[in-house]
Amino acid sequence: MEEQKSQVKKKVIFSAIQPSGTITLGNYIGALKNWTNLQDEFNCIYALADLHAITVRQNPKDFKKNILEAYALLLACGVDVEKSIFFIQSHVHTHAELAWVLNCYTQFGELSRMTQFKDKSQKHADNVNVGLFAYPSLMAADILLYQADMVPVGADQKQHLELSRNIAERFNGIYGNTFKVPDPYIPKTGAKIMSLQDPTRKMSKSDENVNSFVAVLDKPDVIMKKFKRAVTDSDARVFYGDGKEGINNLMGIYSSVTGLTNQQIEKEFEGKGYGDFKVAVAEAVIEELRPIQERFDKYIADKAYLKECYDKGAELALRFSQRTLDKAMKKVGFVIK
Repeated sequence: MEEQKSQVKKKVIFSAIQPSGTITLGNYIGALKNWTNLQDEFNCIYALADLHAITVRQNPKDFKKNILEAYALLLACGVDVEKSIFFIQSHVHTHAELAWVLNCYTQFGELSRMTQFKDKSQKHADNVNVGLFAYPSLMAADILLYQADMVPVGADQKQHLELSRNIAERFNGIYGNTFKVPDPYIPKTGAKIMSLQDPTRKMSKSDENVNSFVAVLDKPDVIMKKFKRAVTDSDARVFYGDGKEGINNLMGIYSSVTGLTNQQIEKEFEGKGYGDFKVAVAEAVIEELRPIQERFDKYIADKAYLKECYDKGAELALRFSQRTLDKAMKKVGFVIK
């Protein structure tokens, strides 16, 4: 009975990631590692946001492969289908349905102010589609369908969460209490990981220089080479400080995978140069990723197991989200079948 009570009291966290084809060390440390850590403390609902991914034109064969590989990789990173609901977004039709309803409660001006729309419109100037413009409404639907208490957000997603809150408050203001207004969840751990070649910019898979990012599935020798080539400075002393963006970034990575503080790292590498430090960071990352890569190889080879997991996730997500969708549709005045 006590266990049931504690389950009821757990807050709901919702988070989603796009199946982009490459999940970087930055994605892992900044988001995915936290996904696994949150599972015991919260009722976690995780989605692979494939509907969001098609705002940029996809090659169908590669897209399907990326979705399955991303699902397997997230399982390998520690998403536990016994503890969390983990599904593929397009398998749960309530997302697209609520997104349309919320489009009608989202102002054109709000969407036009989204900085990511401006950035992506410039990057994909040949395909500035309505989906690219309206996808924050789909993101709001993703979150609000599950009556999420909190959403883990990085700096680049704060604007979207704020819009989700505004839409929820607007809808609730018209029709009465329908959606829970979600709060941001700022993770306790998980540094913002920067590019290894330009440590003033965030690590990104879309960077043209492949040495700027480490992919979670990179082989050990590739990881070692990338860290050895990482940009540092001329100081040659391992310490955290102003104007030392490259070393600060490497220290952040090392701290995230070893649990050591900056002070402990400085002490460990006292009297040693950057060469030794880069090798140590690479070795620590290789060991962190090794079991993930081994589990990934096992999962991706077992398509039946993957299907069993994502079918179960979709069933649970639909059951949960349908209640919210029906409630919202009734409030608007639709005839519910």
